[in-house]
Amino acid sequence: MKLRILIEQDEDGMFIAECPSLPGCISEGKSRKDALENIKDAISGYLESLKKHKEAIPPSIIEEVVEIYA
Repeated sequence: MKLRILIEQDEDGMFIAECPSLPGCISEGKSRKDALENIKDAISGYLESLKKHKEAIPPSIIEEVVEIYA
C-alpha cells in the first residue's frame, strides 16, 4: 500500500509528518528520517485500529501538480 505523506519543519525545528488520507494520522521526529519512520508506525497503528473496529480504509487522495507562471 502506498500513501502520500507530507513533512514540514515547525518553528522549533521538529519535522511533522502527516498522512492526509488518514485523518488525524500525524507524527513527528527530530529529523526528516525520524519523522518518516514515526509516521510509518503511526499509519500501521491507524490501519490496525480500523481493522479492529471493522472500519473501511479511506480511499487514497489523488494528487496533481500544476505549474503557475507569475
